[in-house]
Amino acid sequence: MLQRLKTLAASLRNAFRRGASRSIDATITAAPSAARSLRRALPPLLIVTAVTAAGYALVTRPPVQPVPHGQAAVRTNQFSGGTAEFRTGSFIRIPGLHEVRLFPLRDQSYRPTAIAKADGPSPLQSVEGLSLGLDMTVRWTVDATRLAELSRKLPDDIEADVITPAVQAVVYKQIAMRTVREIFSSQRAEIATALEAELRARLAADGILLKGVQIGSVDLPPDYRQGMDRLLADSLASERMRYTLEISEKRVKETEFQAAADKLRRETAAEAAGREQIIAAKAQEEAMKHVLPFKQKLIEQRALEAQADSAARVQQAEGQAKARRIEIAAESEARQKLADAEAYRITQTGKANAGQMATEGALLTKHPLLVQKAMADKLSDKVQVIIAPPGSGGFIGSALLAGVSPDKAAPAAANPEQE
Repeated sequence: MLQRLKTLAASLRNAFRRGASRSIDATITAAPSAARSLRRALPPLLIVTAVTAAGYALVTRPPVQPVPHGQAAVRTNQFSGGTAEFRTGSFIRIPGLHEVRLFPLRDQSYRPTAIAKADGPSPLQSVEGLSLGLDMTVRWTVDATRLAELSRKLPDDIEADVITPAVQAVVYKQIAMRTVREIFSSQRAEIATALEAELRARLAADGILLKGVQIGSVDLPPDYRQGMDRLLADSLASERMRYTLEISEKRVKETEFQAAADKLRRETAAEAAGREQIIAAKAQEEAMKHVLPFKQKLIEQRALEAQADSAARVQQAEGQAKARRIEIAAESEARQKLADAEAYRITQTGKANAGQMATEGALLTKHPLLVQKAMADKLSDKVQVIIAPPGSGGFIGSALLAGVSPDKAAPAAANPEQE
C-alpha cells in the first residue's frame, strides 16, 4: 500500500512539473525575461499551495477514523480491491483511496409496523380472506465471519432492503395458509416456529443470522373479535361445566374411597395395637431373665472397681512420699555442693588477691614513680595541671598526705602491706 501511495504522489508531481514546464516555455517565447522570473517563482508557489491544500484536507477530513463501539469497519481499497476489517480502536482512511462500511456486531431488532394492525397499510390475510394484524419482533445480526464479502454484496440500508422484503414474503405466505382461530389461539407456537425456520434459511443466503422470531398480540377486526370473544366465552362456559361435573363425580368417589380407607385403617390399627401389647409383654418377660443376672454382675463389678480404686490411691500416696523424699535429698545435696563451691571460690579469690598485692608491692618497690603515675591517672578527669615543687625530686602528692615528708611518702606508698 505504501508503494502505491508513493507511485501516486510521484505521478502527481510529474503532472504538475509537465504543466508548469509547458506554461513556462510558452511564456519564454513571448517574453524571455518574464519567463525566467516566473520559472524562479513558480516552484516555491507550487510547494506552498500543495502544503496548504494538504493541511486543509487533513483538518477538514482527517485520515484517522475510529471504530464505533459495538460495530465493525470494513475498509476497501478502491484501486486494488483489497479489504481489511477493524473492530476496535482507529484506522487510517485516505479520502479517494479507501471506502469504509460499518456493520453492527450486536443483535438488531426489527418490528414490521405495516402488518401490526388489521386496519394498517399492509394487513395480513388469513385463509378465509379476513384482514388481521400481527405484532412480531425479528432479532438479527450480521455474520461476522463474512464481513469482507458482505461489504460488496449487501446494500447500505440492510433493514429496509433485505430484512423487510424477506419478512413480508415469509409472513404473508405462512399466514395465508392458516385460519384465524389457528393464528389467534391454537397454533401460535407452530406458526412462530415455521416463520423462524423459513426466514432463517432465506436470510442466511444474504449473510444475515436470524437470532429469533417472537409473535405478540394478534389484531382482529372489531366485529370478528366480538364474535370470537362470545364464541370463546361459550366454549369456556361449556368446558367449565364439563370440568365441574367431572370434579363433582370425582369428589363422590373420593369420599367413598376415604370412608373405606378409614374403616380399614381403624381395623388395622386395632389389630396392630393388640399384637403390639402381646409382643411387649413377651419382650418384657424375656428381658427380665437377662436383666437380673446383669444387675448381679454390675454390683460385683462396682465392688471390684472400688477395691481397685482404693489400691490405686494407696500406691499413688506411697509413690508421692517416695518422690518427696528423693526431692528433699536431692535439694540437700545441691545446697551442700553450692556451699562447697562458694567456699572454694572465696579461697581462690583470696589467694589471687594476695598474689596480686605481692606482685604490685614488688613492682612499686622497684619503681616508686608508678605511685605518682597512678595518682595522676586518678586525678586526670578532675585536675588538668599538677605543679610539683621545683627540685624536690620526691613524691608530688606528699602535700596531700597530711605533712608526710617526701622521703617517707614514697616508701609508704610503695609498700602498702607494711601498713
